[in-house]
Amino acid sequence: MSNSSSITQFLLLTFADRRELQVLHFWLFLGIYMASVLGNGLIITAIACDHHLHTPMYFFLLNLSLLDLGSISTTVPKAMANSLWDNRAISYAGCAAQVFLFVFLISAEYFLLTVMAYDRYVAICKPLHYGTLLGSRACVLMAAAAWGCGFLSAVLHTASTFSLPLCQGNAVDQFFCEIPQILKLSCSDAYLREVGVLVVSACLAFGCFVFIVLSYRQIFRAVLRFPSEQGQHKAFSTCLPHLIVVSLFLSTAMTAYLKPPSISSPSLDLLVAVLYSMVPPAVNPLIYSMRNHEIKDALRKVISWTFFNTGKLPVFFDK
Repeated sequence: MSNSSSITQFLLLTFADRRELQVLHFWLFLGIYMASVLGNGLIITAIACDHHLHTPMYFFLLNLSLLDLGSISTTVPKAMANSLWDNRAISYAGCAAQVFLFVFLISAEYFLLTVMAYDRYVAICKPLHYGTLLGSRACVLMAAAAWGCGFLSAVLHTASTFSLPLCQGNAVDQFFCEIPQILKLSCSDAYLREVGVLVVSACLAFGCFVFIVLSYRQIFRAVLRFPSEQGQHKAFSTCLPHLIVVSLFLSTAMTAYLKPPSISSPSLDLLVAVLYSMVPPAVNPLIYSMRNHEIKDALRKVISWTFFNTGKLPVFFDK
């Protein structure tokens, strides 16, 4: 038996035993990672540079892209390096840092998605009060609150998880350090403290979920009362990307953490982890730009300036 004081490193799950498959996993993860970096990087650049996008909705979208970029950068580069160099090891401190950063960024993203639901509710249900309720100061405070809540959640979970005595070895059945997999290494009954923290977090997450559902209930009721179909279409087009992103985030996370233990297996756990940790950061930029003409125009300008100009930023990016 081993305990946490004697563990200096963890062994992460390997994707395959054959060298050819390890290299294939490296290139697959590299493609997904580069797509996420490119997509979120373009969204961040477009919103930061185009003053037409300096509104609450796009301010929150910029924060969402930063969180997506951070979350996928916390797990995927290490997994790629392990596949490329045929190495499973991650240091104890590195594992703790990975858990902290991942929980911090994922939690902050969920809180931010809740704030974005409030933004859409005010924009559609209380348009005359939009400037008052969502001024610059209010937006900064709400975004800071989302980041702050994510930070506190990460501190609680990381401290609770890594204070547990570990008696089941150091092999983590996942391609990154994930709390449920680390709990499997803990001594009998010692994990109940972290389970308590998880239950509190689940209750808070459920409260955010109820708030999002109630917000969209009011939004749909308001939109259906719009006199023109054009107005309804415009309102739905601003809400649909956020609703898709929320659904994708919740469905993948719930599948990962609420699936019955009876159907759990290393291969299924790996697939689910890829879905909730890699797919949302990669596809969120596509979802938000697909039906948004303002984002499309700003991205077109950014790409045009990047590849066809070498001078200063064009006039349409100046305030």
